[in-house]
Amino acid sequence: MSAVSQSNDLKNRILFTLFILAVYRLGTFVPLPGIDPDQLQVMMQGNQKGLLGMFNVFAGGAVSRMAIFALGIMPYISSSIIVQLLTGVSDYFKNLKAQGEIGRQKITQITRYGTVLLATIQGYGLAVGLESSADLVINPGIFFKISTVTTIVAGTIFLMWLGEQITQRGIGNGISLIIFSGIVAEIPRALVTTFELGRTGAISTLMIIFIFLLLVGTIMFIVFMERALRKILINYPKRQMGNKMYGGDSSHLPLKINSAGVIPAIFASALLLLPVTFSNFNVSQNETFLNISSYFSQGQPLYMILYASGIIFFTFFYTSITFNPNETAENLRKYGGFVPGIRPGESTAIYIDTILTRLTTIGALYLALVCLMPEFLIANYPIPFYLGGASVLIVVVVAIDTVTQIQTRMMSSQYEQLIKKTKFGR
Repeated sequence: MSAVSQSNDLKNRILFTLFILAVYRLGTFVPLPGIDPDQLQVMMQGNQKGLLGMFNVFAGGAVSRMAIFALGIMPYISSSIIVQLLTGVSDYFKNLKAQGEIGRQKITQITRYGTVLLATIQGYGLAVGLESSADLVINPGIFFKISTVTTIVAGTIFLMWLGEQITQRGIGNGISLIIFSGIVAEIPRALVTTFELGRTGAISTLMIIFIFLLLVGTIMFIVFMERALRKILINYPKRQMGNKMYGGDSSHLPLKINSAGVIPAIFASALLLLPVTFSNFNVSQNETFLNISSYFSQGQPLYMILYASGIIFFTFFYTSITFNPNETAENLRKYGGFVPGIRPGESTAIYIDTILTRLTTIGALYLALVCLMPEFLIANYPIPFYLGGASVLIVVVVAIDTVTQIQTRMMSSQYEQLIKKTKFGR
């Protein structure tokens, strides 16, 4: 492939990704049929706090407009969590994972079926919740429930397909980019809302300055932690073949502090959002539901404990399924590499696992700190969710990963051209 064609391929992938994201954003403005927009606005003004507000963030504002993408990509993420947890405890899923590409395809298919099931349950919960709010649904009844569930499930499946298209034909990270685009698109409105609160006196000017300084500091801290590496020195012995000596080189095994990326924050949020549909999206007047939902508002101890616990758990869990110290140690032994002072094989695996565990502990605490610290401000001040810790974390990490993928494709293209020039003497 020539340099021009590879450059065009990268450009086409970027344009295709932007087109898919534009389609997604358009869908967040297509409302569900049978909803009174004026009553919807009144309802949403009183339900911006708590899990409903977080749900709206991950849906790119679709919940506040009660659009066809109101559930966003969260049913797919919830299904992925369940399947990955089963992979760690179920022999059936372990065998599927060991089958290679065929097994992965079966796991993907099961995840899709799970997405349809969860979207159906959540769509029905949404329909019931909407009907329980007075005057919100124009013509409540069985037809409204059927049309809402059908529309919601179709929207979720279509959104899942869009994410897969970005992963396969775009620049990758389809699901993360969909969440990223939804947050980024709503940030300008969040900034306008914040400045309007300052103008009306709801928030002092000094507090607004502090918030934005905290936001900048959080971004810098995230970039630093995401770029931080622990490099393990790897030596390769010298080998004599004929009259020549080969090997004797050194390299490094890079281990990131946060190997799990933004996945733990998304997964932990998905688990917290899952019960929302079972409490009818906080619009039910049932006293039990109202009492339960009050424990999941910003600043509440139960909310903070569950959120932090979920982040820490998924940081360790996702790192364990993406990086295998035993496999890494075996590959090093196979190619003659060794860590100075450590015996190849099992001792190397234990050494790598010890370092990885320490790094993951730091990474889990870092993610929990970034996600929870702004939540106290949101709990006590009318600050939009889009300026929260999880939102900033997703935006920064996905942006870094996307830029890295684009740079990798560009470097790969340049490397191939260099090889061809060397080969043909041009």
